[in-house]
Amino acid sequence: GPAGLAPGVDAVILSGGSAFGLAAADGAARVLHAAGRGFAVREHRVPIVPAAIVFDLSGPPADYAVLGAHSTVAALQEPSRAEGSVGAGTGARTARLKGGVGSASEAVGAGRVGALAVVNAVGSAVAANGPWLRAQPFERNGEFGGLGPAPADADFQTVETKLDPTPGQNTTIVVVATDIALTRAEAHRLAICGQDGIALALYPAHTTFDGDTVFALSTGRIGAPTSPSETIAIGAAASRAVARAIARAIVHATPVEGIDQPTWTERYARPARP
Repeated sequence: GPAGLAPGVDAVILSGGSAFGLAAADGAARVLHAAGRGFAVREHRVPIVPAAIVFDLSGPPADYAVLGAHSTVAALQEPSRAEGSVGAGTGARTARLKGGVGSASEAVGAGRVGALAVVNAVGSAVAANGPWLRAQPFERNGEFGGLGPAPADADFQTVETKLDPTPGQNTTIVVVATDIALTRAEAHRLAICGQDGIALALYPAHTTFDGDTVFALSTGRIGAPTSPSETIAIGAAASRAVARAIARAIVHATPVEGIDQPTWTERYARPARP
């Protein structure tokens, strides 16, 4: 948020497992504390670890504290770039297709803006009558299958959702980050732009049955924006990166035992224009 005592955060946790998954933040905090990371409070160091979870329970809860610890150890050594049905995206689902985790980034001047999304939305990321992603206009280098522009009869208006949705069983959680130095207020605005990216890639978005959450981060590695146009460009890039990350989560999903939705690849293995 735009207010607070701590100068920054030590990690952000995105997890599955509903409320049980919040324990992943505890595992991460313990690893970070052992590594000497955290906000100094007298003789103590308290790691600052914001967390968000998706509802994907399909069996007995895992030991999320252990998973969070192992993930933090791995991230401190070499961050994973895996996408699809991995990590927090393993049990994720959307209206008709398997969900997952995806990431995307783009350059903005001398810096970059990137996003990581876990997609377990109540809505849909694709047209009701074909493989075209709602984020199709933002595709880069054929990352959504290289289908090109959606045809005129692509149905992006029909509302499709998971059957019998209930509160807490859906959510898209996102981290959007940049190496461009931002104030707290600017980071808050970056999160708002990231929420716009959810609406560019999923429909319906931000429903009563979703708990969509976006964290915004700045490493401050390079200088602050130097003009209003650069500030606008950073926000626009955040919206695009989030939309692309969501689409990539869908496209890269793979089958998972116990998940009834087909993957995008299974359903549209040989997509063809009508």
